[in-house]
This record gives sequence, structure tokens and C-alpha cells, in this order.
Amino acid sequence: MFLTISTTGSPERPATDLGFLLHKHPGKAQTFSTSHGTAHVFYPEASPERCTAALLLEVDPVALVRRGKGKGRGGAPDSALAQYVNDRPYAASSLLAVALSTVFKSALRGVCPALPERVGAPLPLRIEVPALPARGGGVELVRRLFEPLGWTSVEARPVALDERFPEWGESRYVQLVLEGEVRLADALRQLYVLLPVLDDAKHYWVAPDEVDKLLRAGEGWLAEHPEQQLITSRYLARRGALTRQALERLELVRLAEADDLPVEDVDNAVDETADTAERPVPLAARRRAAILAALRAAGAARVLDLGCGQGQLVGELLKDARFTEIVGVDVSVRALSVAARRLKLDRMGERQAARVQLIQGALTYTDKRLTGYDAAVLSEVIEHLDLPRLPALEYAVFGSARPATVIVTTPNVEYNVRWETLPAGHVRHGDHRFEWTREEFRAWAAGVAERDGYGVVFLPVGPDDPEVGPPTQMAVFTRADATARTPAAERPATADRTAETETETATDRAAAPSDPSDPAAPSGAATATDRAADPSDPSVPAAPSGAATGATTATDRAAAPTAPTDPSVPAAPSGAATGATTATDRAPDPTAPTAPTAPIAASGATSATDTTDPTEKEAKAA
Repeated sequence: MFLTISTTGSPERPATDLGFLLHKHPGKAQTFSTSHGTAHVFYPEASPERCTAALLLEVDPVALVRRGKGKGRGGAPDSALAQYVNDRPYAASSLLAVALSTVFKSALRGVCPALPERVGAPLPLRIEVPALPARGGGVELVRRLFEPLGWTSVEARPVALDERFPEWGESRYVQLVLEGEVRLADALRQLYVLLPVLDDAKHYWVAPDEVDKLLRAGEGWLAEHPEQQLITSRYLARRGALTRQALERLELVRLAEADDLPVEDVDNAVDETADTAERPVPLAARRRAAILAALRAAGAARVLDLGCGQGQLVGELLKDARFTEIVGVDVSVRALSVAARRLKLDRMGERQAARVQLIQGALTYTDKRLTGYDAAVLSEVIEHLDLPRLPALEYAVFGSARPATVIVTTPNVEYNVRWETLPAGHVRHGDHRFEWTREEFRAWAAGVAERDGYGVVFLPVGPDDPEVGPPTQMAVFTRADATARTPAAERPATADRTAETETETATDRAAAPSDPSDPAAPSGAATATDRAADPSDPSVPAAPSGAATGATTATDRAAAPTAPTDPSVPAAPSGAATGATTATDRAPDPTAPTAPTAPIAASGATSATDTTDPTEKEAKAA
């Protein structure tokens, strides 16, 4: 493998200055070891008028095979014999490019302390490469690559397969001769990049750091080259990800040069330092970690991610083998498509793919596909629904699907004052229909637990501020028949409710007709049936912001005075006076007589004691 670099000079500027620029003395031959052979540098001629430096690379075919280990064309031949009988010792390739960068390292960087004024000046150069492969283009490809670089003459003569048999035609090799006024460092960098590009192969594995090598060697010429795409792709062994990265960086270089600015001033859209300083650990990551911990504590194996969005939580669940079945549900087809791409479902192994499923569905409608699961997660979902739609979601999840564990997270509006970039009175996301305080969220969760037979505990997510609480609040609901698996934590009084102590049957309500003189009960006591009777009634008081309707908390019931007991009236079941009903009470009983509908502005639920004893009514009103 052979290459020569020649220049001409004058008595004022002798051609032998080439030895200073190459850092190789013209008066002696030098030898250098490379990973695949030996490189020799010598000067066939050296005079003030003309000086020629030659680089001869002797390649060891055995070392090439042993060190290649299947990487590149040198290590992956077409046959066993081709490992030892091939063109690698003779045709210029990436082997010669590596030898150039090793032997002429300082010249490649444009460094010459002895003659600094000659480094930046163009020289009359003539470069010859006797055997150069030109795959996929031949002579025309060679010209397309070198002519835009300022060479006044680019001569590429095809090499015949055998001069004795001209009918065999031409080989894929050419004899290359370049002539022109070019800086030596630029000429060496061009050869370093374009030799493996013309060969369209590399003898070593192309790693990500090759992008940096390409940009360093291509500084000053590659960003504006018309064959930039071809050069980049071939140099990086047609690796798509590396090619895209290199082209993006080259475009930044081109824009910076056009505006005469540093690249750093052009690529300044993201201030990574500021982002990291503001939130070193993303709240979303903490939220997913808290959800996973709660699911593990509950012993869940089959999990629903309701409102899965782009599949971030589904991806985390897939990493843990204990979750054997994961179903992501979302109303948005686009979000499900993004989740499928993010999870790489089309390339996932068969066993892993059997664990996950993405389905479209609206969470405000019952869906038989969602029944029978160990746990369901509503992560940052409820705040995207209008408040009147929450009862429908409650019934679909807690009344119909009824998983053993339900995890609900939602923003804590009290913590918003800690976000410096969030204007006062604004919600965290433009699609949030509401954001609850801790008291409002606990009241809603306690009502859901009471109505649907669940226990509930509350856990903070993120830093728990002593004044405003955590940024995210989380409720973990556990079905009454699965309380043994609920993590130990403070449990509200509503979690201890049982079917025998909390209900009022349709017969009880039918036996207690509406009494106009009966004082109005708290508005929260109305059942779902009562509220649905006349949704347009203007007498219905508006629910407080973020508060759930149709349920009183344990605190409310505890604060109510105890009415005197009338011995003539049969005792009502414990909890009937609260107005809370179970899912059984809400369903109509075809055998029970139809009760007159009480006005919605009243309590919407009366007990047996309300209809018999005026003294008791006065006590209740007080």
C-alpha cells in the first residue's frame, strides 16, 4: 500500500520544507508499527526545487484476520482463503487512513513550531495513490468527491483487470493523482476521510466516537461538500443512528459558519444546567416509584394502567417480572400508538409481549374487559375529567371492574405556591379541570370508599412540605374482602363500614314518605339515585370546588348530635341516618313499592325516625 506527497519550491522557499511540515527528516528513512503491520516513511527525492515524501504500509494478513474478528471487510471475507489472499495489502483503504493519522499526527493537526508561517499557507501539492478502490461509482465517484475541494486537477485512471487481456475490462481500482494549491493539513484530512469512503469499508468496528473523528477531520470542508450525505454514511459504515447524529451536527456547523458564530451560540435552545438545578429528580419519576411500591406491597400481579397515556408506567411495570399481566387503557388512539412505539411492541420478544396489552377505552363507561384484575392505577387522571363525570368513573372502576386494589394520584393544589414558575391561581396543566386540596381529595376518597366497600389510606408523593403538604397526593384503596393486603397506614373511619351497618334499603325509603316540615339534611347526604332524579333542579346547592357529592365523611357523622329515641319506632339500622347507600341500594328493586321522590333541595334520604317523632326532628335541626 503506497502513497506519495510531492511539492515544488524555490531557493527562498525550498521544497524540503515539506520535511518540517510532516515532522519527518528527508535525510533518513523511518519505521512505525501499526496494529496491522509496519509503516515506512522515506523521501525518494529531496531538493530545494522538488521534494517527495512516500508512505509505504506493509500489512500483515494474518494479523488482519486475527485482530479483525469479523469486523469490516478485512475480517468477514467471502471465503476462508480470502482471509489471506485479498487486496488489503495493496489497495488504499481505512488501513492507510489509520497509518496517515498515526505517522503524520502533528501535520494532520496543522502544527509546526519550526515553520509556523508555512502551516497556514497553501502549497503546490501533487498526491499519488497507485491503487485506490472506488466502489459504486468508479472514476466518476472519485471526481465527485475530490473536485469540490479545490484541487485544480483530479485524475483517476481505471486499472485494467489484466493488461494482457483487455477484453476482461476494467477493475474497480483507479490510479489517483491530485494536483493543486492546498494546505498540507487540509489535504491529509481529506485523504483520512475519503480513502475509507471510496473503499466503502472499514477494518475496525465503527463506534460512536467515530462521529467526533469525522467532524474533526472534516472541519472547514465537509459541512459545505455537495456529497456530504454520501461521505458521512460511508465513513460511518452506513450506521443510521450515527449518520443522523453527524449530519445534525454538521448542519449546526454550517449555520454557525454562515452567521460567523461559535457552534455553542447556535445550539443554545436547552439550558441543561438550569433544568437540573431546578428539579434534579423529576416528580413523574417519584410518582411512578411510589405507585410501584404500593403495587408490590399489595401483592398485585395483574395490573390495569387506566389512562396510560404514552406508556411510561407500563414500561416501568414491564421491568419487574412479578407483574405478569399489564393492560394499558386510554381513550386516545394517538397516545396508544406513541406508547406502542415507546415500548417497541413490534420488536418485543414473544414472552415479554404476552405480558402487555394496550386497549382503547373510556374510563367513564363500564367495560367487562377490565374485570378480574388485582390492581388498577389512575395516575394523574381524575383531574382531567369534569367534576360531574367523576361519579361515572367511580362506578366504572370501583363499582363494575372492582379490582382488589386501586391507586389514585392527583396534584395537591396547595403545593402550587411552591412552583416559582406557576402563576398564582393557575393549574399545573392546561387540561386540568380542577385541582384539589388535601381536604377535598380525602373527602372524595372517603366517600368512594364508603359507597363502594373499600378501605383507603393516603400517602405523600414527593417532598412533604410541613405547611402545604406534598406536590402529589396518593390514595390506595383496598377492597373490603382484601384488607389484609393493605399497607399499614392511617385508615379513615369510613374504611370500617360494613354492609350490615351502613345501608338503607329501598323498602326503608319507601316507608318514609317526604315530610314538608322535616328540616333539610346536609346536601352531601343525597344518593346517586336522588341526584339523578332531577339534575336541572336549581334548588340543588352547588358542590364545593373539588368536593365529591353524595357522601358524608366519618367526621361529619361523628359531629352530628344524637337524636332522642322514640320507643314506639323500630330501630333503624346503624348508619341509616347518614343517607349513605350501597351499590345494592342504588339499584332499583322491582319487588319494592315505588317511593315518592323527595325534592332534591332536601336531604334526598330520610330515615324511619324522621317520620314519627317531632321532638327528634327539632333535635336534628338544632
